[in-house]
Amino acid sequence: MSKDNKKELFETMPVPKALASLAVPTIISQLINLIYNVVDTFFIGRTGNSYMVASVTVAFPVFIMNVAFANLFGIGGGSLVARLMGRGQPEEARKVSAYSIYCTIAAALGYSLLVGLFLDPILDLLGASEATIGYARQYVWLTVIIGCVPVLLSAVGGHLLRNVGYSRQASLGLSGGGILNILLDPLFMFVLLPPGWEVFGAALATLLANIASCAYMLLTLKKVSATAPLSMSLRQARAIRREDRRGVFSVGVPSAVLPGLFDVANIFLNALMAGYGDLPLAAIGIVMKAERLPNAINIGICQGMLPIVAYNYAAGNRERMERFIRFARRIGLAISMACVAFFLLCAAPICKLFLSTSGGMAQQALATIAYATAFIRIRCLASPMQFMNFHSSYCMQAMGDGRDTLIHAVVRQAVFYIPFMYLLNGLWGMNGLVAALVAGEFCGAIFAMALLHRWLRRLNRLAGAKA
Repeated sequence: MSKDNKKELFETMPVPKALASLAVPTIISQLINLIYNVVDTFFIGRTGNSYMVASVTVAFPVFIMNVAFANLFGIGGGSLVARLMGRGQPEEARKVSAYSIYCTIAAALGYSLLVGLFLDPILDLLGASEATIGYARQYVWLTVIIGCVPVLLSAVGGHLLRNVGYSRQASLGLSGGGILNILLDPLFMFVLLPPGWEVFGAALATLLANIASCAYMLLTLKKVSATAPLSMSLRQARAIRREDRRGVFSVGVPSAVLPGLFDVANIFLNALMAGYGDLPLAAIGIVMKAERLPNAINIGICQGMLPIVAYNYAAGNRERMERFIRFARRIGLAISMACVAFFLLCAAPICKLFLSTSGGMAQQALATIAYATAFIRIRCLASPMQFMNFHSSYCMQAMGDGRDTLIHAVVRQAVFYIPFMYLLNGLWGMNGLVAALVAGEFCGAIFAMALLHRWLRRLNRLAGAKA
């Protein structure tokens, strides 16, 4: 994409077309990455071994914590790059992008070391049992302890490319890794490795796919840096201005806290669900994989919206910025409602995709599917409110409002969702525990919309005062 085309994308292209040009490739990559994130559970489920499925559920919060670090430097750095473009400061944008890349490498190495040193206590905290901890160790070693650097660099590289208008290239890199993972999973799990090593095979496939995606992303960053305000130069990373360093963290920290707290909430959920046994724990793991379909689409919409909102906010074009916010909100809510209907109608067939009932543990598998079917019909009702949480949070991140983003992240999980788990679990048991997501997301969305409305009203007052 040339400089003129990028200028048209950010400044004059019709809202639906501009959003589609950034959001559609992002949604596609989100969906393909969703497939490769759930494909491990799908193929492991072909064994009919509920304990292997439960082990991936236990290990998943450790792996998904990568999203927190990716948001720290991907959204924190990427949104600042877009705002610097809107202000006409491409050289400062290059320094921010380089700084984000090297900070990502440091964070990945630190997280790998921390998990490696405290792996067993972490898995015990997440609800691992004697039947699941061995499998969980295999998965975490390959996907996190060894694989953290390529995972984070791929994600952050995608954010940076997307925020300067190269959404298609970012999508291709992330999607290519997902497709490779899908191809390698059955090869390692059922052909190259012996029975009993399926979890190890799934993790190895994920590791190799992430390495390939990382290599592509770094090569693409280097290639487009000739014309785009991106850089991988250590010299430029060290030359970043102090205020831009603060700008990365002011948005990046709240963006990281959101999935980080969601991960913490899942730790509480797993620990409480483990009290009902390994089969309900495996069932909630299946549900958390399946329900990522609407989340993947809605995050794709929000990530596509973010660069244009950030650019026009910095350029002072409030009218175009607010048109993007309203249009993205309408599209996301419509898709969320469609996903609710889909899950209510197709709950049982969806859950059966993740666990075979033809193996030697058919009775346990059928019980797990029954739990999962009931759980997903409850939790899917949260989808529209989850979108409103994402939408409001991404809007505030785009405008550099780190304070309200952080407040929302903490209140959404620590004030609403986690307390609702204990309250509803005490009142209605296992189904109450599952319904806590619906109650928490509803309250969180109301709070998020209030914060966003207050911020936009403040901007309008400032614009009126300047006029």
